Amino acid sequence: MSDKPIPVVVNGAGGKMGREVVKAIAAAPDLSLIGAIDRNPELIGRDAGEVAGCGELEIPILNDRESILVMASQEKQPAVMVDFTHPDGVYDNIRAAIAYGVRPVVGTTGMSPGQLQDLAAFADKASVGCLIIPNFSIGMVLLQQAAIQASQYFDHVEIIELHHNQKADAPSGTAIQTAQMLAGLGKTYNPPLVEETEKLPGARGSVAEDNIRIHSIRLPGLIAHQEVIFGAAGQIYTLRHDTSDRSCYMPGVLLAIRKIIQLKSLVYGLEKIL
Repeated sequence: MSDKPIPVVVNGAGGKMGREVVKAIAAAPDLSLIGAIDRNPELIGRDAGEVAGCGELEIPILNDRESILVMASQEKQPAVMVDFTHPDGVYDNIRAAIAYGVRPVVGTTGMSPGQLQDLAAFADKASVGCLIIPNFSIGMVLLQQAAIQASQYFDHVEIIELHHNQKADAPSGTAIQTAQMLAGLGKTYNPPLVEETEKLPGARGSVAEDNIRIHSIRLPGLIAHQEVIFGAAGQIYTLRHDTSDRSCYMPGVLLAIRKIIQLKSLVYGLEKIL
């Protein structure tokens, strides 16, 4: 590996997460911000560092993904694109990055299983690393591991995820991933005791893997929170993770940027690279 900084492009640089990523990259001596992309017309042309609040970086925010990816692909070091954008465009963003040989580190959720499978095949064919991380928080990884342990002793479980009211997709990718991890243990949860009737559609939440229900809450004042609640006769076991500042995700983002250089395929989940 070269001792030169890893060149990084931030897609969604003007968003709340994108600004945190810009600040984190600017403070990391082994990383170098080489491009910033955003669709907000009020931010086009502005310095990414000034928008993020970390001082001028001489990197303008542009709404020109293709040109920036072409530039990144010509770097002597393998380049990385960090994506915190929108579910509607993230699939195309990832495909474009892989096509140019730029390694995507993706925090945007909302892709379908079919899209993930297609991206995995595309990354394998191109031998380009791709990291899709529903949640970059180390604490969330620990919660999920604790939930897996608890599932050995509880047959009843439901998930509540709570996010700010600007989140576009529901349930969250983290909640879906948590349900998938519990379902992967080969048991079916929540055996029915009565025939339920919803007086209002959706009152019991959505049904995910192996009959695990997920409930989504969207309110201003929240950032990102999740509860996994297990129940048994005479007891409730609750696991909860709360974020109070988006800076909690940055150690995971920086780890992913550094790790992806070594990968040649798609990897899903932060726990896979810890």
